[in-house]
Amino acid sequence: MRLLYVFITCSFLTTICLAQENNSQITIGINHIIKSSNLNEERVIQVYTPDGYSESEQNYPVLYILDGQQYFLSGVSIQEALRTPREIPKMIVVGIADNESSRWTWFGDEKEKFSNFLIDELLPFINSNYKTNKEHIIFGWEGAAYYASELILKHPEVFNGAIISNGGYASKEIVKDFNTTKATYLYMANSKKDIYNIGYTEEFHKVLKEHNPKNLIWKYDLHNDEIHESLAHLALYKGLKFYYHNYNSLAFESIQQYIELGGMDYLNTYFSERAKRFGGNGTIDNSTKNGLIWLAWNRDNFEYFNLFMTEFKDVLTTKRYDSAYWQNRFGQFYLKHKDYQNAIKYFNTGLTKYPSSRFEKQMKKGLIDAKSRKD
Repeated sequence: MRLLYVFITCSFLTTICLAQENNSQITIGINHIIKSSNLNEERVIQVYTPDGYSESEQNYPVLYILDGQQYFLSGVSIQEALRTPREIPKMIVVGIADNESSRWTWFGDEKEKFSNFLIDELLPFINSNYKTNKEHIIFGWEGAAYYASELILKHPEVFNGAIISNGGYASKEIVKDFNTTKATYLYMANSKKDIYNIGYTEEFHKVLKEHNPKNLIWKYDLHNDEIHESLAHLALYKGLKFYYHNYNSLAFESIQQYIELGGMDYLNTYFSERAKRFGGNGTIDNSTKNGLIWLAWNRDNFEYFNLFMTEFKDVLTTKRYDSAYWQNRFGQFYLKHKDYQNAIKYFNTGLTKYPSSRFEKQMKKGLIDAKSRKD
């Protein structure tokens, strides 16, 4: 296979120029032109690398966007937005451009040739020229959704997950033949307003429920506020969150939710499984510990506040709590709930470590109050 690629900046869909004082450009990605022997044509491939990529020694997962001419920029912006709250890791995004006259052919009658192009030509090219960790996710809308739904079931050794929108179907035979020892993810989205494709997606959903393939982790969502043309962007967002469902720290809306999910056992299991997928030591992270302490304080639940302060005492020694503000807050909460010994401890620490702070008067008053009540 002969690969011809041309680096093009300031090209369509890949460059945004902003009027700045120094007239500098913001480049979104690079275009490659790949001559495919399987397709017997040249394909435009758009590649985005995240901030810090050039200097980094790490390898990155890759999001492959079918119909890149429509959804490459959406894929880039959505995964960047999800990184702000650390919902997902940094990713390389690859857009595979197509045209309206041929896309149904490549995603339909000629899908085997297109799969050969993906697996034998494109993926080796990306893995050879970019720092990838061999974790591949593919997105497809409409005709590409039908293609991607079969692809993920036939080639789980190549793709770790698929996100499909406004379409998708695989026969019972393909579903029953699905066989892999690793977790493979499939996110499906449609809308009742997409009257042309909803029937196929519903039937596919039914087949998956009936056979429930081992090691296929799948979810089907209806977003009935969306229409055929608009759902793809939301599906990308929801699909990436689903695939990376245990990448981020845990957050709870209530103490009751924490209890119902399994409490401390749930936390330990979650972080153990997260470490298996994404690395790490498997221990509960500080963000989750902080969140639970603050949740119990915010909901005035002293029982669980006391539990979390005891279980997560290591996080209390971090820089976050190294202030008069936190010593006063903890002291006042213990005082409110008549735990005078702990109230005295935090007030004393605050007054000793942070003399003349703006909380000095409150802590002195609290300390006197706690000591008088303790006696």
